[in-house]
Amino acid sequence: MIRIIIFLFIVNFTWAQDDWVGTWHGKLSIQGQELRVTLHLSLEKGLWKGVLDSPDQGAFGIPATIVEVKKDKLIFEVQNIGVQFIGEKKESEIQGEFKQGGMSLPMTLSRKEASVEKQKRPQEPIPPYTYDQEEVSFKNGEATLSGTLTLPKGEGLFPAVVLVSGSGPQDRNEEILGHKPFLVIADYLTSNGIAVLRYDDRGTAKSSGASFMDGTSKDFMEDASSALDFLITHPRINKEKVSVCGHSEGAMLAVMLAARRNDLASIILLSGPGIKGDSLLLLQQKLIGESEGMTAKQLKQLNTFNRRLYSGMLQSKDIVACRVFVKNEFRKYAKKLSKKEINQYGSKEKFVEISVNAYVTPWMLYFFAYDPTVDLAKVSCKVLALNGEKDLQVPSKENLGAIERNVVNATGKNQYIYLPNLNHLFQETNTGKISEYGQLEQTISPVVLKLLNDWIIAL
Repeated sequence: MIRIIIFLFIVNFTWAQDDWVGTWHGKLSIQGQELRVTLHLSLEKGLWKGVLDSPDQGAFGIPATIVEVKKDKLIFEVQNIGVQFIGEKKESEIQGEFKQGGMSLPMTLSRKEASVEKQKRPQEPIPPYTYDQEEVSFKNGEATLSGTLTLPKGEGLFPAVVLVSGSGPQDRNEEILGHKPFLVIADYLTSNGIAVLRYDDRGTAKSSGASFMDGTSKDFMEDASSALDFLITHPRINKEKVSVCGHSEGAMLAVMLAARRNDLASIILLSGPGIKGDSLLLLQQKLIGESEGMTAKQLKQLNTFNRRLYSGMLQSKDIVACRVFVKNEFRKYAKKLSKKEINQYGSKEKFVEISVNAYVTPWMLYFFAYDPTVDLAKVSCKVLALNGEKDLQVPSKENLGAIERNVVNATGKNQYIYLPNLNHLFQETNTGKISEYGQLEQTISPVVLKLLNDWIIAL
């Protein structure tokens, strides 16, 4: 999934302190959609602190790294997702450029709350609901995870499912570009007699106690396991009919979970990876590059560089050595960049720094090395795997085929379904381009909703 543009930072400066304290509002135009950002600044014991929220994506307070103020200029970066913003204070505004991965967008912050045009999302349910809804929380070590449990009317016992989101910090609705896929899924399933638990990722929205950016897929799998423990012990849930449904990386977490537990009725894999992480990213980059008009020569050069980069990262003895290797590779790569490309980052040194911090993270190193085929072979419960034909992020042919080959349980009832004209979010589309996600009114295909419902009811 697309990672959320949001972070926390610490600043150290002395110029016109009172002018910077408080809340600043702005918005970004991304992929045809407007996203609000809200920046809160406060001064604590001589150090500036702040939180940047992304209300339209339901995400708040994700940590950043570097923030500086020099005279009337503000510089902040979120190194682990390659974000940089440089703004200049002009009267009552901060005007500047937001940069990420070679993309540069204008952004202006002011004291006035930003407004965006309401997007058409016809599938999003509107209260009052026809079912019960409980705000819940559960713990995994120091992390306290908050979520919503929707339950059909009546005493139960009900079949149930835990929804597990994809990569990047996600709220309980897995909100992205104005869409709330998990809200739509939960509403549909619960209206048809199935209980659904969805939750905010650690350190995101109302979940607290741990930083999402410091975690790996193993940590997130353990969070999902805690959600499963909570659901199984609920008095209105049929513990013999509990499933885990994950999307993208969340599907990978469902596989990891099913390989370690024997109390699941089934796992449901929505765009789930079936091949090793480094191989998956190489395929993803090729398909996305093609969709964005890269030439065959450019794609070959990118593939050659990334293969060498990923191989060296996997062979590094520790994260320090990995960082040194990656820095050297991107220094060599930077020599080939055009002046225009360099200007998008500010300098070659800044390009290298942003690239290293985006790649060398605990999450990325774990993901590169993880091979789902090992855990797929250990899954003993029933499996439903769905992939969209137009998926550019988790290519359907390679991943759905690998899942089917490597699940060796003898249930005889597993299903592996290839769905024409659906993208990574399971929206109906002609191209599958990421830029279309927010432009499409449909949040998730009704065909997928029915497949999920029929599968769980039949367990």
